[in-house]
Amino acid sequence: MLIFNNTTSPSSSSFLLTAFPGLELAHVWISIPVCGLYTIALLGNSIILFVIIIERSLHKPMYYFLSMLSVVDLGLTITTLPTVLGVLWFHAREISIKVCLIQMFFVHGFSFLESSVLVAMAFDRYLAICSPLKYATFLTDMMSFVIGLIICIRQVVFMFPSVMAVKSVSFQGGQELSHPFCFHPDIIKFTYTNPWISSFWGMFLQLYLNGTDLLFILFSYVLILRTVLNIVAPQKQQKALSTCVCHICAVTIFYVPMITLSVAHRLFSSTPRVICSILGNMYLLLPPVLNPIIYSLKTKVIRQAIFQLFRFKDARGYIMRSLRGRWARRRQFSST
Repeated sequence: MLIFNNTTSPSSSSFLLTAFPGLELAHVWISIPVCGLYTIALLGNSIILFVIIIERSLHKPMYYFLSMLSVVDLGLTITTLPTVLGVLWFHAREISIKVCLIQMFFVHGFSFLESSVLVAMAFDRYLAICSPLKYATFLTDMMSFVIGLIICIRQVVFMFPSVMAVKSVSFQGGQELSHPFCFHPDIIKFTYTNPWISSFWGMFLQLYLNGTDLLFILFSYVLILRTVLNIVAPQKQQKALSTCVCHICAVTIFYVPMITLSVAHRLFSSTPRVICSILGNMYLLLPPVLNPIIYSLKTKVIRQAIFQLFRFKDARGYIMRSLRGRWARRRQFSST
């Protein structure tokens, strides 16, 4: 069965994806920066993950959580890459409802996972600043593994009932979506049952999972700020806060587009489709693109590890080229 089709009249068992409404003639040009952003997201998160794996000095809870964040961002990027580029490059707008639902659960699943990982990173910063003496004894490698396992179990517990609920819902095929990917508030409007029930169930789930995560993050930073303000030395205050800058940026670029997009879909039915499309692409691309850039620029240890990695590759390439040159000269000398 074909997932995509270039037809503009979809069957009753498929939806039509939309990239940028009204800008269809410019899709080829729009695809250039979009492809650049996807490339940055894939390469950046892969480099961060690879550096943390091979560099033993980065085998610490803080960087374990960062590697989890990179894995989640890679998953979110790979999940939406085929449909986004399919629409922009080949005008492959048609997607079957079954495939659309699978993509929807992966999109929201990785989104909920990213929220949980950000909570774990906030907990790491809270212990490091508010209870530095307990940090090394409590947040061990095993505890980091347990936290990661709890995050995955929490994901399964809350997503499994949603999967079962959506399987029993019938959708009105042939409808045009607002994004080049499948987003729950977007497709739930096209059910034969009352869409408000399913929509508010999704809203409740998002508020419960992401909302409680955001409240925990804000509460942890209230405690962190109180501890930092009690530090007398300004330099130590600045140093303590500087360790949180990357995490604060990651929280901002994740939650702001997600909340804005959800509100635009559910509460403002008159929102222009092109606005929803732009918000959707920001929701997808901002965290995976900016997270590795922020952590590479602001975290000295990671930046040095990346530089050492590229220096090693350059040195290795230079050595290999030198050996090949010597071997070629020896062969030429022996032949003469």
